[in-house]
Amino acid sequence: MQRSITHQNPLTVLLYVVLFLLYSSLSTIYIYLPPLLGVLFFLLSKAIRNDDLLLAFIVSFCLVIFEANNGYLLFSSVIYLTLADRFAIPKIIQNFSCKSCVKISYILLSYIGYYLFLLIAAKVFLLDTPSFNYYIVYYIVIEFFFVSVL
Repeated sequence: MQRSITHQNPLTVLLYVVLFLLYSSLSTIYIYLPPLLGVLFFLLSKAIRNDDLLLAFIVSFCLVIFEANNGYLLFSSVIYLTLADRFAIPKIIQNFSCKSCVKISYILLSYIGYYLFLLIAAKVFLLDTPSFNYYIVYYIVIEFFFVSVL
């Protein structure tokens, strides 16, 4: 049996990466487009939970692109989100039974926790402290709607 070209996994993954690169470029220009950090955290957590190495690698690549666009430390988001998925998310899933509460915790952990992680890293390595703007609240609300659809 022949399969259609649109049902092949590597081509769809490549299309998603190209679309994310375009979106990431636009989100650095237009401040009202969220950077999709919470969505990437949700996808990374899903990939780790399902032992999908290809998806985890692709999401990690997208996180590195996110860091490069925003001027953050290299691999800092990958390290933080992996640690948060390993230690914080299992406790949240264990304590909360509603799926919406767990999904909002992904978003809150990704933005607020990543800011605190960068703040601690800046203090330890004597770097400039990251700036906190109030667009993050807007990003959290928008990305919660994105993650609820997933």
